[in-house]
Amino acid sequence: MKEIKAIIQPFMLDRVLHALAAIDKLPGVTVSPVTGWGRTRGEGASDAVQEGGHRLAKKTKLEIVVSDALAPEVTEAIAASARTGNIGDGKIFVADVEAAIKIRNGERSEEAHR
Repeated sequence: MKEIKAIIQPFMLDRVLHALAAIDKLPGVTVSPVTGWGRTRGEGASDAVQEGGHRLAKKTKLEIVVSDALAPEVTEAIAASARTGNIGDGKIFVADVEAAIKIRNGERSEEAHR
C-alpha cells in the first residue's frame, strides 16, 4: 500500500476532487486546510497569514491510502488537475504504508483501507 500526501492550492481543490472521483477503485480521501511555506517562504502568496513572525501560505492537504498498483494513476490525476504552472502549485509525496487497521472491526492491511 502507498500513502499519497498532496499539498495543493486551495482554489484547485474542487478540480482535484473531480479528477479523483473519476478513479473507480479510490477508497477515499482526507482533506485538511493547512498553512506552511516552501522555497519562497510564503512571499507572493496573496492569502498568506502571519504566525509567530513567519509568513505562511494557505494550502490544502489531501491524504489517500491506495494499493501499490493504483498509486501512479492517483498521483497523475492530482498533478494534472492541480497544475496551474505557477509557483506554489504544491507537492505530492508517496510513502509505503506498513499496515492499516480498521478501528471498527480490527480488519488489517489491504482489507482495512477499503
